[in-house]
Amino acid sequence: MLLGTYQVRFTAGHRLSVPAQLRQNLGEACILAKWYQGGLVLVNKSTFSALLTRIKGEASLITEPVRGSEYFIYTSAYEVSPDDQGRIIVPERLVAYANLGEEVYFLGMGDRAEIWNKEVWEEKEKVIAKEAPGYIEELAKKNGK
Repeated sequence: MLLGTYQVRFTAGHRLSVPAQLRQNLGEACILAKWYQGGLVLVNKSTFSALLTRIKGEASLITEPVRGSEYFIYTSAYEVSPDDQGRIIVPERLVAYANLGEEVYFLGMGDRAEIWNKEVWEEKEKVIAKEAPGYIEELAKKNGK
């Protein structure tokens, strides 16, 4: 399971060192892609399809929302493998999308790791901390508790 928050420096050549704690669970073959709200997602190649199924559900029809989600993620996805020092190369297209600067955060999110611009994540984290009790209440209501 991928857990924790890790601050990492972006090095020359768009190299990003994947924290060892995350790398152990991600394995050698990973998919890196655009993610929601301006972040990136890094997931083990073997679990990538399952993650997309969670997003679009078990839809048997290729409706506009399904196509939109597929366009957004599949067309931005790259296969990456950490080098001997645990670094991956982030394509320029993804660097620009996530507005990655000198420092980024890796977030362990259970079945995936997310990569965020440092300043963007720090602001988002403040909002989440304030709104978390409401999220929990809403989820409890939906689950009938």
